[in-house]
Amino acid sequence: MYLSNNQTKIFCLESVPVVNDFHQSSIFPILEQLVKNHAIVNVYKAIDDIEGFENSLNTLLYEDRNFKDYDLLYFICEGSENEILINGYLYTLEEIAELFEGKLSGKILHFANSKSLNLTSETAQYFLDVTGAKAISGYTNTHQMSSQMLDYYFIAQHVHFSNVTELVENLFEKHYSLCINLGFHLYY
Repeated sequence: MYLSNNQTKIFCLESVPVVNDFHQSSIFPILEQLVKNHAIVNVYKAIDDIEGFENSLNTLLYEDRNFKDYDLLYFICEGSENEILINGYLYTLEEIAELFEGKLSGKILHFANSKSLNLTSETAQYFLDVTGAKAISGYTNTHQMSSQMLDYYFIAQHVHFSNVTELVENLFEKHYSLCINLGFHLYY
């Protein structure tokens, strides 16, 4: 189903070495282009430790009056399979699911390819069931090349589709090589 001019809002959380140092993220130009070219509103937050991660998510869930309006949560962090790595600390998708219990209805959690997302069907289904998320997406291949361009296309096309399978079909149709090279995968 094609959507017309719905305003998409994303929350971007990026793990960085040290938050207090001046940090010009490489994702800023992509976020700026999403605003300019597609009117996609975004909120960016940098974190450098697990406390910052948990505090950011708690603030998002319990203090951000716009949380219900976010369509997509975009996480840029290291990790593999069902774990993310923040400054040496592993955090599992099951832990993230419990934190977001029942609160991601209609939302997509998308990971950049700095984290390999290669989940078992049981882990993916657990995350979706516990959180109520529409989907979880990311890449099986890490660090061969940045996923920023494909992330941009995925987020930009999100504006036009309410059905995630149609969104992914369109993404593969238009950017097949990038999808295959990066190992794009969507669990829904």
